[in-house]
Order: sequence, then structure tokens, then C-alpha cells
Amino acid sequence: MFTVFNTLKFGSLLILLTINSLIYAEPTEEKFMLGAFSTGSLEQWESKQFKNQTLYQLVELDGSRVLKADSNNSASGLFKTQRIDLQQTPVLNWRWRIENRLETRNEQIKTGDDYAARVYVVISGGLAFWQTKAINYVWANASAKGAVWQNAYAGKNAVMIAMRSAADPTGTWFSEKRDVLADLKQHFSEDVRYIDAVAIMTDTDDSKGKATSYYGDIYFSQR
Repeated sequence: MFTVFNTLKFGSLLILLTINSLIYAEPTEEKFMLGAFSTGSLEQWESKQFKNQTLYQLVELDGSRVLKADSNNSASGLFKTQRIDLQQTPVLNWRWRIENRLETRNEQIKTGDDYAARVYVVISGGLAFWQTKAINYVWANASAKGAVWQNAYAGKNAVMIAMRSAADPTGTWFSEKRDVLADLKQHFSEDVRYIDAVAIMTDTDDSKGKATSYYGDIYFSQR
């Protein structure tokens, strides 16, 4: 599926990100809000469908507005093209919860490359889209928390990091914080100053399953 379908996931989509990134200014704030879902805004978040449509909508839950994702044998995501200076705001912050686990037994092979929730950052390769890189922070099912592996389709250009696992309860909010600058240095052995986009995806197409998850606000900070 990588030759066509995942070329779209990690190729054509990222060409769009590169083109769009030309129109956004670099953030200079100590804290940069990227996904202000609690304000009821999806401004500048765009949808990209790969197979069927994951439904994304803003809803009220636990007293605040959040982004809900419903996936049924589908793979589509929301992405926001935004150039982020990681030397100013290297830390990615978000919160999420899942309502059910997938039945995938191995996320590290093509038939199991599904996640109830994932947030990922993209470093565009420009027109040389094969040089595009991504780090995926995922809610894994079969892999242990803290596990790191190459994406089954994109290989070394897409690193997967299990932030949560089947050991974490469903129906519970978790707040995450990740030093993206340090992760890029560790996993790509490069001093990358900028990222070009952030994406969210709840996908179940490989396992033909179902998943419901929620995402809270997403922002970058100095620490």
C-alpha cells in the first residue's frame, strides 16, 4: 500500500503542506497555540482523506470543547500547515483520550498500521517529497509505552513513538508533553530548527476496525 496509498500519506499530502507553508508567518511567542479547539475553532485545519472518511467534529465533553474523531475502516486526518521555530518553542503539548482499543496485534507491520489516536509533526522535503520526515506520537495497542519503530510503509522517514499503550485506561484524559527538537535530533541525527506542519489522525483502515477518540488543545511552548 505504500507505493500509492502511503505515498499519499507521506508524500502528496506533504507537498500540499510545503506549498501552504509559504503563506504562514513564523510564530515568535513563548507559547504558540496551534489547535485552539476549546474556543470552538478549527481555523486553518484542513482535511485529507486517504481511505473513507474519519469524522472530526467539535463537541462538548467534561465541561470543555474538544475535537472528536470517529473512524470506521477509515483513514483521514486533519493537518495544519504552520512553520514552527523549535529553537523558540521546542515542546509540543496536547491532551487526548480514547474510548476503545483497536484489535491490532502488531502496529509495526503494514496490516497493523492503525492508531486510535496520533499526533504528528512534519518536516517537509519540498518538491523532493521523498525527503519529507515525520515523527508520529501514537496511542499504541500492541506496542509498549515508550517503544520506537519505523513506520511500516514510510520506513526511516517516519518514526513512531508510543506515548500510550493498552496498559492505559480508556475513557480517561491524558496530558502529553514532548520535546520535538530533541526527538528530531535523536531519531534523525539532524539539527532541525523548523517543522512545517502538525497533523492529527485516527485511522482504522488496515485493521478494518472502529475507534472513537478525543483531542484537546495543541500548542508549542518553551518548556
